[in-house]
Amino acid sequence: MQTVVPNIWCNSNALEVAEHYATIFPNTEITNVVRYPTEGLLDFQQPMAGQPLTVDVEIQGYQLTLINADDTFRPNPSISFMVTSANKQLTQALWDGLHEGGRVLMDLGEYPFNPFYGWVEDKFGVSWQLMTSPDAETYIYPSLMFCGRAQNRAHEAIQRYVEVIDGSAIKQVVTYADFGHALGGVITKDSVVFSTFTLAGQKFGAMDSAVPQDFDFDCGLALLVNAHGQEQLDRYWNALSAVPEAERCGWLRDEFGLAWEIVPDNLDELMSRPGAYEKLMSMGKIIIADF
Repeated sequence: MQTVVPNIWCNSNALEVAEHYATIFPNTEITNVVRYPTEGLLDFQQPMAGQPLTVDVEIQGYQLTLINADDTFRPNPSISFMVTSANKQLTQALWDGLHEGGRVLMDLGEYPFNPFYGWVEDKFGVSWQLMTSPDAETYIYPSLMFCGRAQNRAHEAIQRYVEVIDGSAIKQVVTYADFGHALGGVITKDSVVFSTFTLAGQKFGAMDSAVPQDFDFDCGLALLVNAHGQEQLDRYWNALSAVPEAERCGWLRDEFGLAWEIVPDNLDELMSRPGAYEKLMSMGKIIIADF
């Protein structure tokens, strides 16, 4: 089981999004579809009765979960996915598929840090940073951009995350002072140009935005953590939750604004029990014994 699973909020089109990615990325498949129950729904969820609730899609074995909901939230570039292909032809093919109907954030081409790179937001609002390297160890991983209310807090945040999540470590942190970049604007000497770290053994990236942005972290893309048992769930929840009013159905917001879902790793079994969905809807932090 993948411990940390990015969850993407979709506007009633999760299955369409999953099918779109399956046509673009090689070795990609839809692995599971969970449907809304027909009873116990909140009023605003009634039109979704029996429709897909979550759709799991695996890209080269890496799981993403698409949440079928409404238009309350939408992904933005504060969280993107780094995808590294072995050659320019493969990068170009991904670019062509993701670019259609989307928006270019950085043109595809040669950069000092990569021979063939581009940053694109697809037609569903999900951001992808496409890179080219024949010897990359990781095909896909999430990258967090600290901007808006979280500007210049990347290093502080990743230190916090690896402290909280078991089996985590900081691998690399490059600041603008290290990089020899001119400071000014939103950039300070401690602003992070690029960093990599692991959460529960999985690779992540983080950076501070180099320019002001009109967005920051939101629930359009959240990180779900499969916790083993109530003790671990409680520990993660208590360490991360910083916005009491955001605590609902296992969701929380941390001090940097990042959205998390802290769930038990046997949630599928718990949700198969009578009345489970209605019980989940009434919870903030999930209490396993209450199912």
